[in-house]
Amino acid sequence: MNTILITNAQIVNEGEITQGDVLIKNGRIETIAPSIDVIANQVIDAKGKFLAPGMIDDQVHFREPGLTHKAEIMTESRASVAGGTTSFMEMPNTNPATLDFDALQAKYDRAAEVSPANYAFYLGASNDNIEVVKQLQVGQAAGVKVFMGSSTGNMLVDQEAVLEQIFANSPALIATHCEDTPMIKANEEKWKAQYGEDIPFDQHPIIRSREACYKSSKMAVELATKHKAPLHILHITTKEEVALFTQQPLEDKLITAEACAHHMFFNSDDYAEKGAQIKCNPAIKDEEDRLAIIQGLIDGNIDVVATDHAPHTWDEKQGKYFSAPAGLPLTQFAVQALLEHVHRGIMSLPQMVEKWSHNVAKRYKMIDRGFIREGYWADLVLIDMEQPYEVKREAVVSKCGWSPFEGYTFKSTIDTTIVSGQIAYQNGEVKDIIGQKLEFGAQR
Repeated sequence: MNTILITNAQIVNEGEITQGDVLIKNGRIETIAPSIDVIANQVIDAKGKFLAPGMIDDQVHFREPGLTHKAEIMTESRASVAGGTTSFMEMPNTNPATLDFDALQAKYDRAAEVSPANYAFYLGASNDNIEVVKQLQVGQAAGVKVFMGSSTGNMLVDQEAVLEQIFANSPALIATHCEDTPMIKANEEKWKAQYGEDIPFDQHPIIRSREACYKSSKMAVELATKHKAPLHILHITTKEEVALFTQQPLEDKLITAEACAHHMFFNSDDYAEKGAQIKCNPAIKDEEDRLAIIQGLIDGNIDVVATDHAPHTWDEKQGKYFSAPAGLPLTQFAVQALLEHVHRGIMSLPQMVEKWSHNVAKRYKMIDRGFIREGYWADLVLIDMEQPYEVKREAVVSKCGWSPFEGYTFKSTIDTTIVSGQIAYQNGEVKDIIGQKLEFGAQR
């Protein structure tokens, strides 16, 4: 039997911080107690450190298949565990897009070969695959992803009749990207007439406007309410959208929302320094929006935090406004970025853990994940809250090789990441392990 004993930890779980030991046996948490006296294969002395459930990232883009010059499932899952993320759910806008069950299974097969993190994948919706969506079985995918705003290839769902069909018939949770494409296109033409191809990057949140976000999110809420469909709106970016969501307990909600680490960290003033590095869709907006998102998390309007990890090469990011692609590499430093809000006294550590783990597991009906409970899989991150960490380019694990956080010194360091009871990251090194396929119960 493989056993790991973690001693002297400050255990962060279900709203509390308690001192204790955790014994892991054959991948699962065997015992949680103030003190455990057993002989284990490995012992980790966690004195002075915090042990929490690892981040469950419900939105990443790992670019495989078809875009592997930017990223791969192997490289980005390694970056994930280096950053304290133990599980990911990956998006369908690859090439080819994940619009059928063969493409979905191919991703699962690949992850089973190379991913040190636990993994799941979304089935994508399009204007013409509603019959495939209807056939989705319980647990076959993390959910159904609907791009109600811009996407690549055949993934923009812009026909109202199709949206009605998806919300009426999806057997699984519906996760949406909400932006109104016609409004954005009109803004692009307006700004292009003024600036040509060289639009300043600080105009990005004006082109991909708050009005475009709100209009689309409101439509999604109305569709979900009409059809009693479980809806999860991804990457909320405006104060207006925060007000669309209720403050009920998550278990009582039909409609939930996600915030992303970069929308909580950067604001529109940062375009002056970062430019294309922080160009993403939906756009990073104003300081009042950033603060509203954080307050929404505190109040319960927003239920989970994630990354929307979407890497591009450094060379691609050097283009002018229209040629520089949207998306940021985030997974390796997201937990540390989120912990900055704890250090500033804005959110407590148990609150943040609830948003990055507990609530994700609840929302997606994940089986035996997301909590430090006896019998659950041991998906854990050990955090040194007192050890600063400066982000340097040479330490970036993601294949793209750069980070928007370069030069920033976080106040916390990721000490160890444990995935399904195996050490996946320790002493600055990603281990050669393989995570597990995530399991889900009925979501509708």
